Amino acid sequence: MDLMEKLTVLTDAAKYDVACTSSGVDRGGGGGLGSASRMGICHSFAADGRCISLLKVLQSNACAFDCAYCVNRRSSDVRRASFTPRELADLTIEFYRRNYIEGLFLSSAVVRDADYTCEQMLETLHILRTEYGFRGYIHAKAIPGADRRLLARIGLLADRMSVNIELPSQESLRLLAPDKSRESILTPMGFVKDKIQESCTDVVRYRGAPAFAPAGQSTQMIIGATGESDLQILKLTAALYKKYNLKRVFFSAYIPMVSGSNLPAPGTPPPLLREHRLYQADWLLRFYRFEASELLDERQPFFDPLLDPKCSWALRHLESFPVEVNRADYETLLRVPGIGVRGARRIVAARKSCRLDLDSLKKLGVTVKRARYFILCSGKYYGGNLVHDAILEGLLSGNALKKYREERSGQMTIDDIMREEKQACLVGQM
Repeated sequence: MDLMEKLTVLTDAAKYDVACTSSGVDRGGGGGLGSASRMGICHSFAADGRCISLLKVLQSNACAFDCAYCVNRRSSDVRRASFTPRELADLTIEFYRRNYIEGLFLSSAVVRDADYTCEQMLETLHILRTEYGFRGYIHAKAIPGADRRLLARIGLLADRMSVNIELPSQESLRLLAPDKSRESILTPMGFVKDKIQESCTDVVRYRGAPAFAPAGQSTQMIIGATGESDLQILKLTAALYKKYNLKRVFFSAYIPMVSGSNLPAPGTPPPLLREHRLYQADWLLRFYRFEASELLDERQPFFDPLLDPKCSWALRHLESFPVEVNRADYETLLRVPGIGVRGARRIVAARKSCRLDLDSLKKLGVTVKRARYFILCSGKYYGGNLVHDAILEGLLSGNALKKYREERSGQMTIDDIMREEKQACLVGQM
């Protein structure tokens, strides 16, 4: 198998890992300048906000594990390929020199065992950093079960490390990934966290101390392959942030491509709307000071398909609204739908010099269409009636409003709404 065939196989095999922002696309039509080939190109963001193009690839897809949900599992009938460290390092540099990429996202199936796989990845990074002097961004996946000394060396060469938690519970891992365990995943995650903290201390104390994974660590969960509720997933997400200081938890809607008695049938639409709601809730946990128990509970363990989590929370707590924007503190403003982190800061700063009205809020970047149902401006309310159903109809629009009215009249069930919203996500209508 030549190098381009390997690249085709191993970039395609890497597309199911969503620990980067997006994948590339093919741009049709010839005769122009540049290339937007989807082969292995994904995008992430630097700390300063720059969008970085990465070569997203596996070292190998010849996996020794037989995880039921994975297309690269041992028993799957797919083409197998493996890069040597030299091949992958040379390929990365050639892509960089042609200005296709600015960095590398490197993962791998478990070849032979965890230690051998890590050795191959480590050698690739070592060639890039020492022989070529490559200083671009590198995201490397830690292989659960690998020797800590190997993980420590990878962390000194990579900018970010990640350990995929894969499934939200030990029971799911036992059912679908018998070669993995919660302990084998959380142990290296804890090790990476400790090494990052140790490195931060050393960098302060000693000039020139090497940085260990300076961009932190992240993880990924597969959504929809097993029966965990949104509440279970969100509680696990909050616990991971708190215990392991993760930069991001990524959610991946399960795409049914393999048959199995414990999996959704091939052809079942992936739960893209559910994934979207979890990302919205994740944002509320990280930047809006919400707790998982505030957004969902045992009575409502799944997110509303019609409304985003913040609006859903606000509608369940109308006793807390409306709030006066000219007096409410920053934490209270963060909980108002339509007011983001930047908007709340601007409101707190602007009201020191003037009284704010609805037009002022528009100029400050507040989404007034949502916020007006939950705020007062100098004592004036712009939302009509402060009643749950009236506000809900005001927040919805287009197809969502039509479906809500049909559901209320008994013409459509909530399952119908979920099914149609998922399909809308698939065809890009959301």
